[in-house]
Amino acid sequence: MKVLVCGKGGCGKSTVVALLSKKMAKRENKVLVIDSDESNTGLHFRLGMTKPEDFMNYFGGKKILFEKTKEITGRWKLDDLPKEYLSEKGNIQLLSMGKIYQFGEGCACPINVLSSRMLEILDVGDKEFLIVDTDAGIEHFGRGVEKGVDSLVVVIEPSKDSILLAQKISDLGKQLGKATYLVLNRVNHESEMLLLESIDKEKVIAVIPENREVFMSGLAGKELKISLEGIKQIADKLEFEERKVQAKLA
Repeated sequence: MKVLVCGKGGCGKSTVVALLSKKMAKRENKVLVIDSDESNTGLHFRLGMTKPEDFMNYFGGKKILFEKTKEITGRWKLDDLPKEYLSEKGNIQLLSMGKIYQFGEGCACPINVLSSRMLEILDVGDKEFLIVDTDAGIEHFGRGVEKGVDSLVVVIEPSKDSILLAQKISDLGKQLGKATYLVLNRVNHESEMLLLESIDKEKVIAVIPENREVFMSGLAGKELKISLEGIKQIADKLEFEERKVQAKLA
C-alpha cells in the first residue's frame, strides 16, 4: 500500500510518518519512507537514520530533472531503487527526493514532478508499505503527486487553518477517488471535542494527545522512541485496508 501523509505546516506530519513507519516495521512489514518535502530536513533524525543523498542526483540533479523524469519508464519494485540513495535501518528504508539548498536556485517543481512519477511507477507487494512525507499545504496536489498513491492521511492540529485545509484535501481526495483518513494531533479533551464538531468524524482514524516526550525529542533533534496508541490506530487501519486489497487479488 502507498500512503501519503499531508497537512498544514507544523501539524506533525513528519512525526506521524516516523512513528508510523517504525510501528509498521515492527510488525514485519517492509517500509519505504519517501521524503518529498523540499524544505524540512528533520525526518531522518526522527527515524534515527542518516540523511541519504538526494535521489534527484541519480538523474543528474535538479537543473535537468524535468527532461530526465520523462525518460523514467516501466514499473519499479522497491528492490530496484539504487542502494546508494537509500538509508536503511531494520525493515525501514528512507529515500529523499531532493531539497532546496541555495538562495535563488529556483522552485521545487522538478522535485515534485520526480515524486509524482516515482509514486506512479513504484509497485509494492504484500507486507510492503510506502509512506510519503509531503511538503506543507496542497501544492503537491497541483503537481499530481497524489496520483500514484492508494490513500491519504491528513494530520490536523487544533487550529482553524488546519481544519479548513483538511476539508480542502478531503475534497481533492474525493475528486481523485482516493481514500482519505483524518488524524487529530496534539489535542487535549477540549480541543478534540471542538475539532470533531468541525470535521467529518467518520474519516477520523486516530487521535494523538499532546505529548511532552515527542515535543522534547523534536526540539533536541533526537530519534523518536515512543509508542503511541494513536499511531497504533493508524497502523491497524492501514493494515486492515491492505488485507482487503490482497484478498481481492487472491
